[in-house]
Amino acid sequence: MKMNLIAELQWRGMIQDVIPGTEEQLLKEMTTGYVGFDPTSDSLHVGSLLPIMLLVHLQKAGHRPIALVGGATGMVGDPSGKSAERNLLDEESLNKNILGVSNQLKKFLDFEQGENKALLLNNYDWMKSFSFLDFIRDIGKHITVNYMMSKDSVKKRIETGISFTEFSYQLLQGYDFLHLNKTHDCKLQIGGSDQWGNITTGTELIRRKGGSDAFAFTCPLLTKADGGKFGKTESGTIWLDPTKTTPYQFYQFWLNASDEDAKKLIRFFTLLDKETIEKIEKEHEEAPHLRLLQKTIAEDVTIRVHGKEALDAAIIASNILFGKSTSEDLKRLSNEQIFEVFDGVPKATISYADVENGLSIVDALVGKSNFLTSNGEAKRELKANAISVNKEKVGENFTFGKEHLINNKISLIGKGKKNNYLLIFE
Repeated sequence: MKMNLIAELQWRGMIQDVIPGTEEQLLKEMTTGYVGFDPTSDSLHVGSLLPIMLLVHLQKAGHRPIALVGGATGMVGDPSGKSAERNLLDEESLNKNILGVSNQLKKFLDFEQGENKALLLNNYDWMKSFSFLDFIRDIGKHITVNYMMSKDSVKKRIETGISFTEFSYQLLQGYDFLHLNKTHDCKLQIGGSDQWGNITTGTELIRRKGGSDAFAFTCPLLTKADGGKFGKTESGTIWLDPTKTTPYQFYQFWLNASDEDAKKLIRFFTLLDKETIEKIEKEHEEAPHLRLLQKTIAEDVTIRVHGKEALDAAIIASNILFGKSTSEDLKRLSNEQIFEVFDGVPKATISYADVENGLSIVDALVGKSNFLTSNGEAKRELKANAISVNKEKVGENFTFGKEHLINNKISLIGKGKKNNYLLIFE
């Protein structure tokens, strides 16, 4: 028996609106469905993960997913959920963004094997040769202005103003669905609930142009329990690109989720089954301080986006900063990873010659770094066994040598559990 995709997504809380007949269609036969991704940046962010996971579930249920990168629609800008006009991208920026987004999508879907292998398409390929006159004659005449004006994405912008460019966006998205319906027998469109108006324009266009059946469903927009925007932190957007958001920062984002949010996130962003999730939730409730829910999500999503090696480094980094760790853990990190973990921690640059000549711990703590205020304070803390070098306790007679430098460059000194300082030898 074919897996009931709609039922699967409903218990996960991932269904908002469904066109009648969609569930029956998905149970009847292998169905091709698509999600559109506008390349407004050269990287997707965690807000994009929800529609990606819908495609993952679609493929897992035996259907064929299409990831559509909007090279054409990206030139126009979707007004959905926007209070003002978006800046239009030049072609060079758009092409760079399309490449970045396409490479990220390949991490989630199987584009290589099986009759339901995923397709990666760009709507610029069929829009580039479509003249304006042909478009308004062949497509525009089938959808009334009244119909277009009734969409929330348009109604919310009427008072503040909306250009003809953004007003016409729903026609372009509608035509995508029509084109995919004709060329790839695509009968399903999926998106966030803010896309419902654009999606139903597509189903209406298919109906009026005499295409095959057309179905759709949307997922709810994800917000945090405190009302904040999901995927945004004080430091900014959480990206899937490791050069924009490091794997360590990415891992920490999921680890820092509230218990209330984590119950949603584990259903949305992992493929764990209901029984396993409920078991984890029960264990979490018995010992919430261990943050089992958050750790499960963080590990699952980080390995999916960045790979096992990046996850291991992120866990080591987290243990170094917040848990019990050893000098061996520290030595497993690259210089870049150490700087990521200790971003914001005070640093001092010291001449490499000082190590060659032998640098006393008191001089390192006071004269070279200003980590502590006086020799007297340094000696007191050392006597109290409160000072560590690379996570190992040291005494007053400790002297820095080359063997105490991580990657021949860095040493981490600490006072107690929470006060850290980086010494950089150059």
